[in-house]
Amino acid sequence: MRIAVTYDNGNVFQHFGHSEYFKLYEVQDNEVVATGVIGTDGQGHGALSHLLYVYQIDVLICGGIGPGAQSALSEVGIALYPGVSGSCDSAVEAYLRGELVQTGANCNHHHEDGHSCGDHGCGSHGCGDHNCCH
Repeated sequence: MRIAVTYDNGNVFQHFGHSEYFKLYEVQDNEVVATGVIGTDGQGHGALSHLLYVYQIDVLICGGIGPGAQSALSEVGIALYPGVSGSCDSAVEAYLRGELVQTGANCNHHHEDGHSCGDHGCGSHGCGDHNCCH
């Protein structure tokens, strides 16, 4: 199994589409056997799902991510665990223990061009057509 985590200085990077690096984990028998960091070469939202597919990633752990990127990852069969923060290594350890829960995109970190849920209190409604909150 291969796990990728959006990466920034050892921590989970909080905006999937702007990720410059992923930390990759090779897992066998529920133990990490190898790790490495890869660059994205500045690729954006759509190309990142293809990059992860090429690296044969099974699971992505990340911070915020929008519905389009979620759909692209789903189409290539990558299980998604968004809304995670803190240490990449700790997040993978939690996943391997079965303690990481799949949630929707984390609106606090995902702001599409011209859209900021902070402007209208994301918790008070469903974000309409943006579908970024849950």
